Amino acid sequence: MAEPSKVVHVRNVGHEISEDDLLQLFQPFGVITKLVMLRAKNQALLQMQDVLSAVNALQFYTNVQPSIRGRNVYIQFSSHQELTTMDQNTQGRGDEPNRILLVTIHHMLYPITVEVLHQVFSPHGFVEKIVTFQKSAGFQALIQYQLRQSAISSRNSLQGRNIYDGCCQLDIQFSNLDELQVNYNNERSRDFTNSSLPSEQKGISSQPGYGDGDMYAHAAGFPQMGNAAAIAAAFGNGLPPGITGTNDRCTVLVSNLNSDRIDEDKLFNLFSLYGNIVRIKLLRNKPDHALVQMGDGFQAELAVHFLRGAMLFGKRLEVNFSKHPNITTGADTHEYSNSNLNRFNRNAAKNYRYCCSPTKMIHISTLPQDATEEEIVTHLNEHGTIVSTKLFEMNGKKQALILFENEEQATESLVCKHATSLGGATIRISFSQLQTIRGAHSTV
Repeated sequence: MAEPSKVVHVRNVGHEISEDDLLQLFQPFGVITKLVMLRAKNQALLQMQDVLSAVNALQFYTNVQPSIRGRNVYIQFSSHQELTTMDQNTQGRGDEPNRILLVTIHHMLYPITVEVLHQVFSPHGFVEKIVTFQKSAGFQALIQYQLRQSAISSRNSLQGRNIYDGCCQLDIQFSNLDELQVNYNNERSRDFTNSSLPSEQKGISSQPGYGDGDMYAHAAGFPQMGNAAAIAAAFGNGLPPGITGTNDRCTVLVSNLNSDRIDEDKLFNLFSLYGNIVRIKLLRNKPDHALVQMGDGFQAELAVHFLRGAMLFGKRLEVNFSKHPNITTGADTHEYSNSNLNRFNRNAAKNYRYCCSPTKMIHISTLPQDATEEEIVTHLNEHGTIVSTKLFEMNGKKQALILFENEEQATESLVCKHATSLGGATIRISFSQLQTIRGAHSTV
């Protein structure tokens, strides 16, 4: 093993693994100051605030194989003691600069046409020609600039970027071609220096991906993606075992509730882990039953899959799809469609990735900067035995991991204390998939 360093080298980082995935892997061990994704090599370099944080992370992952979205990653100390600006620019392949770029697009969730590529690449110089094609490596394009310097600038700026938020990632290298041959001006090829070329009979696009032309956004703006794209960006090419992704029923029936202790807001706190909540209705004639309408069928499927059999307030929940397609509005219905507490309005792919069944460990974010472990324990300990706690900072923001004795206690603390006020801040609680916390403070 290399000499200890605050820079960690991560291998086998596939294209489905995001920066957020790596941050989640290391944030329990300390503040992360820099992260460089070496996409061309399926590697990453990550710099902790100090050597001790990096040592703790490597010691922990010596005993626990780190895995991200089903892929094992391998961690060692880097030979670098510090990440410099030069290190962050080493994402290229060192190939010979050329005015023609070969672009491979990974996670292609929306159709990519010549128009979309032109919007993305033309800000860096005059684009003469674009040709797109399907290869075993995936969807690819050749982009010819008028000037070689434009191609160099474009590659430096766009390598590793996403055309749309969370998907359609650009992997760019220089082509060894001298000139592109374009025969037709259509959605698959274009010669911007010759507008008189014919447009062949348009065939059915073989491009994979959800949706059609009306899902285009302005590519140059790198906008938020739609739900289908968020799902695929979160789970790569495969959904979690047991999830079909084909359910279209949005409403869930929850039964065997503890009617003395449950209410709509507590159900919202639990079910909002799996999608946006439209409305919730407790059935007055069956006080241990409730209907929960999710944002779409996939979110409802996640809720059913992960919450069926969960323990809450001494009862084992029964969670099934309802025969009702939606919940009608009424005096006994609570509306949540416009709630700013819905978690999937932003960072949808990230939230999907963290979906899991209830665990013993909760993660608390949006804590006040001066929060202490004692204050957090006092705020939560009515819900069960807290085994250990750890406060840490991520991007300058205070967060915490709290380990309870069992899943039911952690679930109760989440449903009762998510979105409550602590030290003047509204805290956010979710389940963590970490099993133990290194460097945690024991409370028992």
